[in-house]
Amino acid sequence: MKTGHSSRMPEESSPKRSPQNIPYKDLPHIINADGQHLFCRYWKPATAARALVFIAHGAGEHCGRYDDLAQRLTELNLFVFAHDHVGHGQSEGDRMVVSDFHVFIRDSLQHIDLMKKDHPGLPVFILGHSMGGAISILTASERLSDFSGMVLISPLVVASPEVATPIKVFAAKVLNLVLPNLSLGSIDPNAVSRNKKEMESYTSDPLVYHGGMKVSFVIQLMNAIARIERALPKLTLPILVLHGSSDKLCDIRGSHLLMDTVQSQDKTLKVYDEAYHALHKELPEVTTSVFTEILTWVGQKVSAAGETSHT
Repeated sequence: MKTGHSSRMPEESSPKRSPQNIPYKDLPHIINADGQHLFCRYWKPATAARALVFIAHGAGEHCGRYDDLAQRLTELNLFVFAHDHVGHGQSEGDRMVVSDFHVFIRDSLQHIDLMKKDHPGLPVFILGHSMGGAISILTASERLSDFSGMVLISPLVVASPEVATPIKVFAAKVLNLVLPNLSLGSIDPNAVSRNKKEMESYTSDPLVYHGGMKVSFVIQLMNAIARIERALPKLTLPILVLHGSSDKLCDIRGSHLLMDTVQSQDKTLKVYDEAYHALHKELPEVTTSVFTEILTWVGQKVSAAGETSHT
């Protein structure tokens, strides 16, 4: 029962707004199980869709950075969709904070299920970069028969040795108990790409989080790595992995471990010599090759899935 009088409107009736102060009613979005609004993007092909492709972006960035790749995928008559993860881009949530890494997987499955319901019978592919690679692996491992293929660009599979020394891991766990919001330093933009133009666009992008990574978030990344170790042996779906040999953000050893551990018969690792982390934003010759690899591979898998469904 309300007591007293207030001229203010109740919180529920004021429209929810994005971190950029845009009402969500004016933005494509889904509402996750925690009631948080997640900003979505959809790239629709000109003719009837042959397959669905879900893109999982990396830590601190947003799904708008995949526009070039998504546009190319639509040329194959693929319906591409993505959202900004909780705490990222135009979605709700404290910046780069997540209560449990599984929230990212849960929200991805929710979005995928919504699209499958709207487009029944279409093969589904998942594509992830960096932390989005970790999300893709764990999402696929929860629904082993749901995906016709997975593409991973520089995925997070193992921690870099210099980051995950036993002393540093112990220190992070202790800090998480007392100072979970303590900043451990931000992502070095120089490690993202050798392409100066792309580096500048990354550093000037207001939707990219340029602050420090909190202890609590690092702990969730460590939790994800532990879960991935258990998930890899379960995977049997076709996998394409692309990784730069000079990646300083996600250790290439993770991609080699993945290749050795997954049960998939159809698995390919392509290493780009001396390339950095964001292969889809690298020097033109690298990015052109990456796009061609992805488009060729996905195109072949879509055709194979189409033949299977017609037999």
